[in-house]
Amino acid sequence: MGIFEKKTIGEAIRFCIVGVVATAIHYAIYLLLKQWMLQVVAFAAGYILSFVANFFMTARFTFKKNATAKKGVGFIGAHGINFLLQTSLLQFFIWGGVNENYAPIPVYCIAVPVNFILVRLVFRK
Repeated sequence: MGIFEKKTIGEAIRFCIVGVVATAIHYAIYLLLKQWMLQVVAFAAGYILSFVANFFMTARFTFKKNATAKKGVGFIGAHGINFLLQTSLLQFFIWGGVNENYAPIPVYCIAVPVNFILVRLVFRK
């Protein structure tokens, strides 16, 4: 199955939509909770809740599959790899002279497609 097939392009578009929604959920939860708790705790709680929502939205909306424990473990693994990739790339680009304010841009250009491929492997196996 090629990356440029119509089905794959649709999945990629839905993947991006889910990413934006998950980010909005994370931010909204952070803004809500930081009124009553430490900002770092509110941020972590928002991340965890948005991650769970992201998994279910990715399963049902992006790939039209059931959310299973096995897929959940794969999803966690894919995002773990993505986190390590982003962190490493960020340091690499900063080391290479890219301004730290702009360094995340090439990181996302590399990491988002890689994450899509990894998550797609989890849901298409």
